[in-house]
Amino acid sequence: QVQVLETGGGLVQAGESLTLFCGVSGSINTFNAAGWYRQPPGKQRELVATINPGGTTNYLDSVKGRFTISRDIAKKMIYLYLQLNDLKPDDTAVYYCTAGTFIGESYYPSSTWGQGTQVTVSS
Repeated sequence: QVQVLETGGGLVQAGESLTLFCGVSGSINTFNAAGWYRQPPGKQRELVATINPGGTTNYLDSVKGRFTISRDIAKKMIYLYLQLNDLKPDDTAVYYCTAGTFIGESYYPSSTWGQGTQVTVSS
């Protein structure tokens, strides 16, 4: 089992930046990848960015060129970051980080989710 904690959200104006932070601890050895999801108000949760074991990243089309995912791996922790630049009102959502695995080209997150961190972008 893993524990997940996200921080770094806030209220910003369009065009500004935020950095989201996440710590994943516990049984992390079962996971070889990580990702960030978001859930906009009244909408389904969507996968925003992933990073695979080799460090290759992948992004939702609407955030390409604006968001950057990165990670640091310690002995018992995964530190995951999401740099959000040139934010837009449509980026308003609760953001969640996950540990997970890649099977082929598909990302499968852990069943454990944190509480998320709220990002609100005003126009």
